[in-house]
Amino acid sequence: MDSAGVMMRASSSSYFSVSLNPNPRSSPLRFHIPRDSSSFFKSLKCIQSPNPDSNPSSPLKPSSRNPSSSFSCWAVTSSPSRTAEVAACKLQRLVSEFQSLSEPIDRVKRLLHYASLLPPFDDAARVAANRVMGCTAQVWLEAWMDGDGRMRFAADSDSEITKGFCSCLVWVFDRAAPEEVLKVKTEDLAALNVGLPGRAQSRVNTWHNVLMSMQKRTRALVAAREGKPQFEPFPSLVVTADGIHAKGSYAEAQARFIFPDESKVKELVNVLKEKKIGVVAHFYMDPEVQGILTAAQKHWPHIYISDSLVMADTAVKMAEAGCQFITVLGVDFMSENVRAILDQAGFEEVGVYRMSNERIGCSLADAAAAPAYMDYLQAASISTPSLHVVYINTSLETKAHTHELVPTITCTSSNVVQTILQAFAQIPNLNVWYGPDSYMGANIVELFQQMIMMTDEEIAEIHPEHNRDSIMSLLPRLHYYQDGTCIVHHLFGHEVVEKINEMYCDAFLTAHFEVPGEMFSVAMEAKRRGMGVVGSTQNILDFIKQRVQEALDRNLNDHLQFVLGTESGMVTSIVAAVRSLLGSVKSSSGKANISVEIVFPVSSDSMTRTSTKSPLSLNSVDMSDIILPIIPGVASGEGCSIHGGCASCPYMKMNSLSSLLKVCHHLPNDKNILSAYEAGRFNLQTPHGKSVADVGCEPILHMRHFQASRKLPEKLVYQILHPRGNGMSTR
Repeated sequence: MDSAGVMMRASSSSYFSVSLNPNPRSSPLRFHIPRDSSSFFKSLKCIQSPNPDSNPSSPLKPSSRNPSSSFSCWAVTSSPSRTAEVAACKLQRLVSEFQSLSEPIDRVKRLLHYASLLPPFDDAARVAANRVMGCTAQVWLEAWMDGDGRMRFAADSDSEITKGFCSCLVWVFDRAAPEEVLKVKTEDLAALNVGLPGRAQSRVNTWHNVLMSMQKRTRALVAAREGKPQFEPFPSLVVTADGIHAKGSYAEAQARFIFPDESKVKELVNVLKEKKIGVVAHFYMDPEVQGILTAAQKHWPHIYISDSLVMADTAVKMAEAGCQFITVLGVDFMSENVRAILDQAGFEEVGVYRMSNERIGCSLADAAAAPAYMDYLQAASISTPSLHVVYINTSLETKAHTHELVPTITCTSSNVVQTILQAFAQIPNLNVWYGPDSYMGANIVELFQQMIMMTDEEIAEIHPEHNRDSIMSLLPRLHYYQDGTCIVHHLFGHEVVEKINEMYCDAFLTAHFEVPGEMFSVAMEAKRRGMGVVGSTQNILDFIKQRVQEALDRNLNDHLQFVLGTESGMVTSIVAAVRSLLGSVKSSSGKANISVEIVFPVSSDSMTRTSTKSPLSLNSVDMSDIILPIIPGVASGEGCSIHGGCASCPYMKMNSLSSLLKVCHHLPNDKNILSAYEAGRFNLQTPHGKSVADVGCEPILHMRHFQASRKLPEKLVYQILHPRGNGMSTR
């Protein structure tokens, strides 16, 4: 920064630090910002886009500038409503310049040249707090606001190519008005393709990640200048090789059970071994139950925690290994599926037990069982050829009844897109009817609409038999039910997204496919720049594990932050996986310090101050260069609200540890006591006189075939093309 630079740094009060010293880290003077912040902006008229020669602070010297890329640009900054477009002009010039270089090697050379022109970065600023997340190389970014209310940036990297990216972005945004910085979108950088070989995408993502960090820090400085109250951070868990640190009372509640009562673990393991009981549990279990099960897995192999897709398959493997009973920790349709799949596999004698003596419902399963859902499929039954793609999270009875009305295949959040694309590719003029999750249906349509903007080559990478024309033609024939939601993922509403945009836009974002569209769009944008995942619970877990492993492979001190966009029960499996990865290198000499932070989106009206008498006695977490203070969590219970919440499923929490131990201790003889817990067989018949269990399993078996072959089974295709009035035909 030159000697005329003035630095403003945010404070918790209405004052800001100001430095007139060329060294921005010297002792600051202080002054008060007037409420009328418009006085900070001065008028500027730009007849031509700024020439680097006239801007001595620009890293892009005229000797490296392509003259043919210059063009006219007008802008005024007399008020926020008439924002200067100087940054936009610079960005357009940069795009024009790189596009004028037809050979990829020339673009790389130009980028390396700009790297050599980046001003020196203060060594004292190479701290974890200034790191840019998600970049393959180490990238540091500093941001401050000068006395004229303009943004100032400094950046550096240990990679020459990445340093070139930083040089370009600093040139574009340094001395820009805040609204100029915030106006640019990541897609505006798409034309800056420098043609990098090898892992090109991970390198090009640097453009996007540095931009997001610039914008996050700009928002914070603007809010501080205007005296706006800062958002309270979400609660989170920080996992290191040395332990787990909770920030906020909600996070403390989750962490309390990660290290379970060893006596309870021993009690459970002994009874499971003695009576040959297998346990299949969903990721969304209560943290106490998950903690016990995770610890017990080390002593008894027949315990498995997963998403709903794998639970029934795992139960079959447990039966094959000699388990005489299977306990299912989930909602009722999961125990129904386990019972039916075991019967299909020839294990009728293996007992299956739920973990509550009351009905364990599910808002999605209930939506599909409602008369309105069957009315929705009536239209499908008369629009041939039609295929009903039903979410696996529905009851066996629903699967059976819908399959008799319209040929049906089940899907999961991880395979639904490929299922639909393959169906359209395999059957001409097909109509697809998806349900019951309305958010997922809308997100699928949005995803296909985004695919229209891709090239045919990019679409072929997703599915080889599709292109832009085929995606456009299938959209009018893709229908989704519009009155079914998961009460958990419904909580990821506007308030949560607003805070993510404000405070976590540079973090890794994870989102289940069932979240509302606004959250879906944010996560998809992060996914496009390598900073996010949208999919199933297993997809989310795999993504986090992959990013942590990549950080370990780089062997550099790093802090990874993940926003958990699904049910908070996932955290137990995530923490266990992360601890395993970090623990594998803990004893190795010369290994970097990696910390992984799992953030829980919680509504602000559910927040409370952390008690000073917290069970974990945490006041702050010292992580080398960063001091992470305790932040607010939820007051009590689940702490959810309709504006966004802790994402904790009340149905899943009906599976208690006491119920699990009760069932296990009373097996095998006390059947009367356990009658309410037993997952009974469906003796009911469909409207057309067939077994609900048999017909309901068929859509699941169709999905199994698709997963194995990547094609719809011939039997299902025949049913679609040759309906017999009731929508289902067999051969």
